[in-house]
Amino acid sequence: MNETLAIEASGLQKMFGRTKALAGVDLEVPRGAILGMLGPNGAGKTTTVRVLATLLRPDRGSARVAGHDVVSEAAQVRRHIGLTGQYAALDESLTGRANLTMIGRLGRLPARTARTRAAELLEQFGLAEAAERGVKTYSGGMRRRLDLAASLVTRPRILFLDEPTTGLDLPSRMVTWDAVRGLAADGTTVLLTTQHLDEADNLADQIVVIDHGRVIADGTPAQLKAKVGGERVRLTVAAESDFGIAASVLAGHTTEEPRLDSAARVLEAPVTGAARRLPEIVRDLDAARVLLDDLAIRHPSLDDVFLTLTGRTSLDTPKEGDKS
Repeated sequence: MNETLAIEASGLQKMFGRTKALAGVDLEVPRGAILGMLGPNGAGKTTTVRVLATLLRPDRGSARVAGHDVVSEAAQVRRHIGLTGQYAALDESLTGRANLTMIGRLGRLPARTARTRAAELLEQFGLAEAAERGVKTYSGGMRRRLDLAASLVTRPRILFLDEPTTGLDLPSRMVTWDAVRGLAADGTTVLLTTQHLDEADNLADQIVVIDHGRVIADGTPAQLKAKVGGERVRLTVAAESDFGIAASVLAGHTTEEPRLDSAARVLEAPVTGAARRLPEIVRDLDAARVLLDDLAIRHPSLDDVFLTLTGRTSLDTPKEGDKS
C-alpha cells in the first residue's frame, strides 16, 4: 500500500452479462488531488466509481480507498467517502434542511453538529432561502446542489462525484466548482467524472481518459493537450469559393489531413509555427482565389484530446448493451 495515495486500483474488471464494462482499469490518485475521469458514454466511468465506492464488487483486480480494500474492508472504506451520483438521492417528503440534518445524524454526528453543518452547506450552495421548503418543490438544479451538499455533511476524506453538474445552469456549476476547489484546498481527495470537458480542464490536477473499460491516457491537462500537437489553423471558407481547393492549399502546410466540416465550410489542421506561417498560407489561398469568412489560430483543447484518443465526442451515445 502506498501511503501517499488516496485511491489505487489495479486491473479492475467487471462484466454485466456478456458486456465487459471494465477491462483492466488501473488508477492512482494522490491524497488531496482532483482527478478528472473522462470518457464517452458507456466507457466505464460510472462502473469504476461504483466499484471504488463499494457499491459493486469487481470480478477481478483490486482497489484500495483510504488505505482499505474495497471488497474485504468495505465498511471501513464507507466511513471515509462521500458520493454524489448522476441522480439526486434525496427524501422528497422532507425539507432541504431536514435532509441534510438527517444525513448528518446517520453519519453519527451529534444533533447540534448536524444542524450546524446543514446550515453551513445550505448557505454555501445558495439554498438557505429554500431550507424549509419540501424538496419536492425544488427545481432540478436545486436538487443537484442539495445532493452535492448531502455528500459533504460528514466532511469525507475522499469524494466521488459522478457527473455532479448534470442538469445545472452555469451559475450553479460555478458554485459547484468553487465547492470542489475548496474541498481540495482543505485536503479532500476528489474523483470527478464529467461530460463537460471544460469542467475537467478547470478543476482537475490530473485527468484519465477511459474507453471500452480501459484507461487509454493519463496526465495533466497540459500534458494531454501536448499529445495532440501544437497550434491549429482554422479556416471558414466563403460560400462563393471552392471548398476542395481550400482544403488542398491547407494540406500543403501540414503533415496531417485537414479536418473537414463541409456543412459549416470549416477546415482545421495542425501547423507548426502557425503564427509565422499564416502570411504564407494567406498568400497561397489568395493565389488559388479562395475567399475566407474567418481565419483563426487555436490551441489544442480537451475536446481535441478526446476526439483524437477515442474517435468520439464526449456526448456520443453508447451502443446497446454498453455500461457507463
